[in-house]
Amino acid sequence: MIVRFITLLALAAATSGYAEEQIVLGALYNSTGPQAGLDVPSSRGARLAVAEANANGGVLGRSLVLDIRNGESKAGVVKTQATELLALDPAPVALFGLSDTDLVLTAAPIAAADKRLFLTSGATSPLLPAEVPEYLFLACFGDNVQAAAAAEWAYNEQRARTAVVLFDSTQTYTRLLKGYFKTRFVQLGGSIAAEHGFASDMLDPALVDLPKADIVFFSGEEPSNIRKGVSKLREAGVTCPILGGDSFDSYGLWNNAPKVDKVYYTTHAYLGADNRAPKVVAFRKAFQAAYPDSVPDAFAALGYDAARLLIHAIEQAKSDDPTTIRKALAATRNFDGVTGTISYSAGSRIPKKPVTLIRVAGGKLELVGEFTPQQVPSP
Repeated sequence: MIVRFITLLALAAATSGYAEEQIVLGALYNSTGPQAGLDVPSSRGARLAVAEANANGGVLGRSLVLDIRNGESKAGVVKTQATELLALDPAPVALFGLSDTDLVLTAAPIAAADKRLFLTSGATSPLLPAEVPEYLFLACFGDNVQAAAAAEWAYNEQRARTAVVLFDSTQTYTRLLKGYFKTRFVQLGGSIAAEHGFASDMLDPALVDLPKADIVFFSGEEPSNIRKGVSKLREAGVTCPILGGDSFDSYGLWNNAPKVDKVYYTTHAYLGADNRAPKVVAFRKAFQAAYPDSVPDAFAALGYDAARLLIHAIEQAKSDDPTTIRKALAATRNFDGVTGTISYSAGSRIPKKPVTLIRVAGGKLELVGEFTPQQVPSP
């Protein structure tokens, strides 16, 4: 078995097709399966960033190659693809991608064992850096930050004093997010009227005898289940605002939903056509030129920012050495991303970034505002 494994790695290395003078970036995204709604836009953003860099001469005078592998939303496939990427010759100088915490924890240790960093573009668990020390970075804020922003907005702006909490009990992301929301909401003086877990799309049992509350915090992960869950809540007679996290920000999720109203979610950026921020306007224009049938969402911008962060780190390192690149990424300060200014403070591999709040009204998205929470629960 060991001989066969070594043979397969040698074959992968021998057949990579990349020239030694090229700099390879490896990416893992799920183009199929439940995570595709988040990862397809993100992978497109990453492709756009690399294409723009190459159009401007590449990096260190060399062209970039982006090798994206489909993890199929399955841990076993992600593990295999990460291993195969690192067996290439030349091997990627870094790996990045993925929007799911559990899948990141499958891939990142493999990169770390090969002394290469893994930069997750969309997995938001603030526990991740400690789980893979030194080598795992986030390009996004942590769940404790977005949950605190949601709780403060609900309490201060919506005057919510009671909340019903519903969460997918099968996913790390959803369990963490609801926990951080509860902690901050109760700190502010709010109370939790009810808390119910559910398994994936099996939401119906959690809706039995729900008490009335000022707001429902709905912590779901898979976009299709989120849409079904919101519909079921309304059918069950829940009329108060429904509040969720960045998993609600999936392209097409709220299209053709004219009856959906009073749904809010935290996310990484607002990319609507009415956002006239120059960097957003430029990104929308470039993205839609590359993908005429698609509209960028926050996950597209996260993939774009993650790839650009790595390219910037290579430039700052002035080297394609993986260790030097990792140190350069850790030293990044005031990087101007589409999803906000990104800085890694000393000893932290989670950037400090504001949280965007969006409202779904009549099938359209509206910017509520950007928020930096006053207090954030510990990871």
